[in-house]
Amino acid sequence: LVWVSPLLLRRRVDVRLRHWRSEPLPAVDANGTALRVVVLVVWRIKDTVRAVLGIEDHEAYLSAQVEAAMARVLSQLPADAFHEDAPTLRDAEAVGDALTRMLKADCEPVGVEVYSAQPTGIEYAPEVAAAMQRRRIAAIDSRHRDSVLTSVVDAVDDTVNRLTTRGIVELDDYERKALVKDLTVAFYTGRSGGGDGA
Repeated sequence: LVWVSPLLLRRRVDVRLRHWRSEPLPAVDANGTALRVVVLVVWRIKDTVRAVLGIEDHEAYLSAQVEAAMARVLSQLPADAFHEDAPTLRDAEAVGDALTRMLKADCEPVGVEVYSAQPTGIEYAPEVAAAMQRRRIAAIDSRHRDSVLTSVVDAVDDTVNRLTTRGIVELDDYERKALVKDLTVAFYTGRSGGGDGA
């Protein structure tokens, strides 16, 4: 029977600042849309005793914590807000700050200090990427059409008001409606035709 004192066993621990980049990790956003996220974590071992006694493989532990923190943070916001100006996962700074706070809290008890955790890429999963790209293009097209229509209506209103206030034309209700209709068609055709050529 041989007894070995645990105090005689030494294990070297690297306390330098390290960077760890994840593989594309699966996640879902607030709408349940499948995503692939790559995260860059800057970390180091701060408390060597806790780090050595608490966990065996620091990178495996960090990987598990990143995946758990990502699931909590990313599920709170949608990846894209197609029709309204709302917070999304495209705000990398806010997402990175939330990830960093969670990872710091999770890793501190085992002696690992996390300086930052930033998503370097948030993309749709391959199985939904094409559909989401079509949806994004449709939303952009819809916003463009709305802005063109708003500017056309404003231009028609301004034109008709100028014509009548300057006394250039005298219009009854029927003629006014016909002029508005014709000007709207002409302006909209001109604006949308000019937008396609640009």
